[in-house]
Amino acid sequence: MIADTVDNPKKIKVVTIEDINRRTENPSLFIEECEEKYRRRIARATAGIKENLSSKPIILLSGPSGSGKTTSANLIARALNDDGINTIVISMDDYFVPGVIPPGPDGKVDYERPDRVDIPLLKRDMEILAEGGEITLPVFSFSDNSRSWGETIKRDKDTAVIIEGIHALNPELTGTHHDYATFVYVSVRTRIADNTGQLLHPSKIRLLRRLSRDKLFRGRDYKHTVLNFPSVQRGESLYIMPYKSRADYDIDTFFAYEICAYKKVLPSLYANFEKYEKRADMYSILPHFLSLSEEINTELIPTDSIVREFIGQ
Repeated sequence: MIADTVDNPKKIKVVTIEDINRRTENPSLFIEECEEKYRRRIARATAGIKENLSSKPIILLSGPSGSGKTTSANLIARALNDDGINTIVISMDDYFVPGVIPPGPDGKVDYERPDRVDIPLLKRDMEILAEGGEITLPVFSFSDNSRSWGETIKRDKDTAVIIEGIHALNPELTGTHHDYATFVYVSVRTRIADNTGQLLHPSKIRLLRRLSRDKLFRGRDYKHTVLNFPSVQRGESLYIMPYKSRADYDIDTFFAYEICAYKKVLPSLYANFEKYEKRADMYSILPHFLSLSEEINTELIPTDSIVREFIGQ
């Protein structure tokens, strides 16, 4: 299946740091143009979802860590609500299996494995919702890996349900549900080039997002996030990337101005990056690109922007 997207997902898209810095001379216009470009992508996906809603009332939205799944799901929900379609957003994280996660053969806990999800419960609830039935949503607590039960929801003929999570397109979890679900994949697709032609890969842009979020909201220092990133990438390669071709809509969540925002909120990253031991050299491209970027006034960034997922309000 070839995903339907505003931009061809197979074409490598590149913007230069020189062009980004030039556009920061008018930051309000720069930010608005980037946000509007993303809104158009969301609008196109939403139009297709709406057109097929009678036969496909479930929307499964996937993407790797740092791709902006939560904001994308909420923006699609808002657009559907604006068209008079009641929309419920469910996080697949709430379907995690409660209790202690056993380590794998290597003695380490793999937090990315699909079987972290209570697959029978998820499949059952999806089928009930697709048929217009009623379910009680699970609520997962990350503080103690426990499960409680939340609100009871019912899908009627005028209701859409968005389920977002890293495994949302994995057939091990979603089976043959493509007959009643629209599949959406979101991730950073665009690369940034310096004046020598060196490229900042989309995965590194997502790492910048994680560095910001982990530092500001999860109490994790840069070293922790950098050292953990190879494990995150391994999970993506095994459990997410093989299934992105199943998507009906492939949405690039890149914002050209965002690196300028991360420079402002992560000033010590490029000033002190060399101290992060053996992984520092592997990711030295991050402080390199941050040092080349101009800062931008983050107060100009809309409250509903994907970038707000990572820098906060």
